[in-house]
Amino acid sequence: MLEQRIQQHFIDSADLKYQAAPLLSKPIADAVQAVLTCVTGGGKVLACGNGGSAGDAQHFAAEFVGRYERERPGLAAIALTTDSSILTAIGNDYDFSAVFARQVRALGQAGDVLVAISTSGNSANVLAAIEAAHERDMIVIGLSGRGGGKMTRALRDTDVHICVPHERTARVQEVHILALHCLCDAVDDLLLGDPESPL
Repeated sequence: MLEQRIQQHFIDSADLKYQAAPLLSKPIADAVQAVLTCVTGGGKVLACGNGGSAGDAQHFAAEFVGRYERERPGLAAIALTTDSSILTAIGNDYDFSAVFARQVRALGQAGDVLVAISTSGNSANVLAAIEAAHERDMIVIGLSGRGGGKMTRALRDTDVHICVPHERTARVQEVHILALHCLCDAVDDLLLGDPESPL
């Protein structure tokens, strides 16, 4: 029974990825163009989320500042989820809903990109970060699931929404990390050209 349950997770995850590929390839490609314009213009990418999405924000920033799969100069990216002193100071002095927005207003500039990750699309601090990014004339790449929630209304026509068509948090997060890997791969490909060995 246990092995069957485990196998079902693999099957469900794979099925969702197959179903989501034609739906999400266009918004992911749009996100690639937004990020490429940002980093080649001297801008930076800020990323935020809560819980597992905080981990995804950090993972994404690490792939940009370090590397994804190919050698290249580091790309400017900051995960807004990592500095415990900033997070606790803002959470204590203001409110936890301000922990990302305050950082966006301090660090973000016109031409930068915010990667805003919320499985439900309803995280108050992520929505506040989107509002702050708009105040700074930044493009927002929103990653959500469950129909997009409030994020759908918070995003502008000039933003990008990668909304995973599923209700289950684990499945949505699995596609989010794949989408972020696609973003990293495509940016590298466009910056560096085709790799010597094909996929």
